Amino acid sequence: MPQDESQKQALNSLLRAQTELNRARLDVTADPEIATRISAYEIAYRMQSSAPELIDLQSESPATLRMYGAEPGQPSFANNCLLARRLVERGVRFVQLYHTDWDHHGVPGQTLTKDLDTACRDIDQPCAALIRDLKARGLLDSTLVVWGGEFGRTPMGEVRESIGRNHHIDAMTMWFAGGGVKPGLTLGETDEFGFAPVSDRVHIHDVQATILHLLGLDHKKLTFRFQGRDFRLTDVGGNVVSKLFA
Repeated sequence: MPQDESQKQALNSLLRAQTELNRARLDVTADPEIATRISAYEIAYRMQSSAPELIDLQSESPATLRMYGAEPGQPSFANNCLLARRLVERGVRFVQLYHTDWDHHGVPGQTLTKDLDTACRDIDQPCAALIRDLKARGLLDSTLVVWGGEFGRTPMGEVRESIGRNHHIDAMTMWFAGGGVKPGLTLGETDEFGFAPVSDRVHIHDVQATILHLLGLDHKKLTFRFQGRDFRLTDVGGNVVSKLFA
């Protein structure tokens, strides 16, 4: 990534030379792969040249940094949430944030009571700040925020050297915000142990179908043929959960 003006000029000259050679070849062959290559190089250059300003959180106000709990120059989930808002502001269509350290099985060095509390503290404030910030800037209605994982956790602790919980596929929690979703709605209920769903059960394919619908896509039409069979993200299932919509 170019750091000073001379590096930027050198990279720009390289890109121009590549583009001239590729366009000369494109004029001869009309190969669509060459046109795609030209576009890819141009996009990559624009990304590289804009990244330093994008990730410089020093330009944010002290009030915004406090709201997220972000510290410029110190890697954190809070910084990533603030970076996500900056990406959305600049028109990036998809942003993924990842937080690790949720694997509280009770193995040595991990305890459910201590490590879960730490993980929750890491995410609660910046996630709330992200929603609040997007709304204040008029971006929430056009941005779908999905928070969740790939499975739940058993409601009971396992007997190990320290208390932890195992992977659990039958019940888990996700939340949605913005993007046409009804605020303040709680959908679904488990049994008294939190082990199995008892009402408004939502399958993962239903989640996928609903997200695609909110993005303006019909999951039943998002298919591809492979070895004589039509495949799609939601397989042969998936129902749009219309109860979530505002």
